[in-house]
Amino acid sequence: TGLPNRRLLEDRLHQVLALAKRNSTKVSVLFIDLDRFKAVNDEHGHKMGDWLLTQVALRMTSVLRESDTAARVGGDEFVVLLPDSTTMAAAVAVAHKIRWQMDQPFEHDSGVLLSISCSIGVAMYPDQADNPRDLLHFGDEAMYQAKKDGRNAVVAFDHQWASANMDKPKMQKQMG
Repeated sequence: TGLPNRRLLEDRLHQVLALAKRNSTKVSVLFIDLDRFKAVNDEHGHKMGDWLLTQVALRMTSVLRESDTAARVGGDEFVVLLPDSTTMAAAVAVAHKIRWQMDQPFEHDSGVLLSISCSIGVAMYPDQADNPRDLLHFGDEAMYQAKKDGRNAVVAFDHQWASANMDKPKMQKQMG
């Protein structure tokens, strides 16, 4: 895909969080999982799947700023790092741009049309987490909630507690 891997992302995340802490700024993480990607590999083969991953990376980076980082962290999982995020709403807006890009059909040179979508979880430093591990974990948890809610969705992680005894954070689905 030409994107950084998990190790490079984690290094970049540590750097960005240290800078954000020093400058009292915010950082957002978008945890992205492709919906229906396995079906592409099963139906069209891994070569087509590899082509699709490259196209996903191109579309994803087309809506990002130069200062943002998109990384492929697993088979069909990506993480986008948005330094200097101002609000959760701004991060969610970027997530919806990515979601919309993935929802458009991908046309291969052979004429094959591939339809996928993506589920995206959003977490923000320092609002939800003050370290890289928790930030990635909360983004991942929100992404799984988006999948659970029916896929092709953006879910923002939210630390509002329903009661003092509640152990799980509340998730809020963001429609758009």
